[in-house]
Amino acid sequence: MAMLVVDGIELPDPSGMTWGLQDVSADDAGRVQDDNDTMYKNRTSQKRKLSLSWNNPDPQKAALILQAFNPEYFMVIYPDVLTGGSETREFYCGDRTAPFKMWTVNKKRYSSVAFDIIER
Repeated sequence: MAMLVVDGIELPDPSGMTWGLQDVSADDAGRVQDDNDTMYKNRTSQKRKLSLSWNNPDPQKAALILQAFNPEYFMVIYPDVLTGGSETREFYCGDRTAPFKMWTVNKKRYSSVAFDIIER
């Protein structure tokens, strides 16, 4: 099985993947003016963030990757560091980049395709 499955489509394994966990705090979170300037985080939930990149994809591979992550929301099966197993969660995509590396008659490549996906 591929490292990433998006809406049922197995994708090429990324060249780089960084797992992150973000805390979501309540509106009333923050420091209070007391003797210790105590912080009240008031965590309401935690959300995963995956930073993904693929190095040197050709146009077809880049298109396959970008099209898989193009819907507003999508389901992803991925290895989760916190649970130690495979997880299925709903994500959305941040800004995507694909810098051009080489664009000659017989050789077309991007330096990378990279973006973050954030749990909904």
